[in-house]
Amino acid sequence: MKVHLLFPDRDFDAAAPLPPEAETLAADLGLETPVAAMAAGDRLIAEVVRAVLLGSTEADVGLVRFRQGVLADCLDNPRVVKDIYALAGEALDAERKQGWHWADSPSSILGRSRSLLSTFMELLGRIKALADRHGERFHSAGFRGLFAMLDRELDAAYFAEVEAELSRLQFNEGVLISASLGAGNHGVGHVLRRWPKEKSFLEYLTGRQAPSLHFEIAPRDEAGWKAREQLEARGLNLVANAVAQSADHVASFFSMLRTELAFYLGGLNLRDALAERGLPFCLPAPAADDALRLAATGLYDVGLGLKTDGRVVMSDIDADGRRFIVVTGANRGGKTTFLRGLGLAFLLMQAGLMAPAAAFSASLADRLLSHFRKEEDATMRSGKLDEELARMDGLVKAATHRSLFLFNESFAATNEREGSKIAGEITGALIERGVRVAFVTHLYTFAHAMLAEHGDDGLFLRAERPADDGRVFPLERAEPLDTSFGRELFAAVMGE
Repeated sequence: MKVHLLFPDRDFDAAAPLPPEAETLAADLGLETPVAAMAAGDRLIAEVVRAVLLGSTEADVGLVRFRQGVLADCLDNPRVVKDIYALAGEALDAERKQGWHWADSPSSILGRSRSLLSTFMELLGRIKALADRHGERFHSAGFRGLFAMLDRELDAAYFAEVEAELSRLQFNEGVLISASLGAGNHGVGHVLRRWPKEKSFLEYLTGRQAPSLHFEIAPRDEAGWKAREQLEARGLNLVANAVAQSADHVASFFSMLRTELAFYLGGLNLRDALAERGLPFCLPAPAADDALRLAATGLYDVGLGLKTDGRVVMSDIDADGRRFIVVTGANRGGKTTFLRGLGLAFLLMQAGLMAPAAAFSASLADRLLSHFRKEEDATMRSGKLDEELARMDGLVKAATHRSLFLFNESFAATNEREGSKIAGEITGALIERGVRVAFVTHLYTFAHAMLAEHGDDGLFLRAERPADDGRVFPLERAEPLDTSFGRELFAAVMGE
């Protein structure tokens, strides 16, 4: 039995390694805040959502739309989805409780597995009933495939057959085992047998039955009872292993069902959190990586919106056909917030979730890379610029022509001239390779050079100074200004 709600042709691999830059990206974008909102206290949801968001490097338009369809069904039928998730959780809880009584003997393994399968069948029946009752309200390929599989493999005949087998495996009449004599008159070839059918009326009248010999073990004959247990174990060994494997197979289905549904429950929780704060969201329009699409209406930093109960600045951007974005302007004007919002919107879109905007469309990226300015610490063996360049080296090597690179005040630890030169050389090389770039900077020389040399390929945004009451304004499309903003940042970085 397969779930296939995250991928149309395979199960989700929760143990798959994340890209090397994943943890840095999560820290730079402040990912933990939206993950916490999506989890709503459920550890499994937090783990799955985080893994999918940071691991969506294989996303293509078809996969994103597949997941959006599943998500749409979840948004329309939250109670049904939560009920299925809860039933899968009951099954796994039952497995954990039974695990405390695990023993090595075949009879113990058989008893535990039989009890588990009985519980599993009852819960599978309840999930099947939910699918039968509400299936017509689900329209995505993912849920339709899941419900069709349940209908195909879990019909009434299947449940009746399993119930009959589990009843026989209780061995209320005892255990019937056949064997042959081997060398030294030791028993060999032990085989568990079904009990013969009840005797017919004629057999009762004639008294005919198969000849047999029997003996009884004395209650205090410890050696005899031990020999009997060993004999029973030999007969039960194969069937115990088979029933245990069947229980494990059904348990793995419940585990995968709960894991994949956890991702979409995270989407439900995010929808509820955003709606509660009056923040807009949308199912974004993904485009192929070679389409150079990037446009948004009301884009905002979802992490900040969740922290501030919806008090965020929203920006509109139209970067269709542009290979890079350069953001300049005043300190505390919302530049870094914009960059985080853009990065989080990409992660959510590529995972198949809603984006934090009234409308959002973008070309997919195979890698999302970030290089944010770090504060200096006592463990650094070299200066800030050396540290920045060391981090940059690995990131540049990881970038491909399908990647998106986010820079936040990179190379601000040196002077204007040197920082601009380094930023220009690295950004120019990335653009030539087809890498898309979003660069927040106070380096006017760099920003002006990008405008002069690559103006037609880029979008230039500018942040205005905050109002006296602290209000921040949306970014505006505007050329960089030669102001003292860079000197302000340099003083902040160097502690002067």
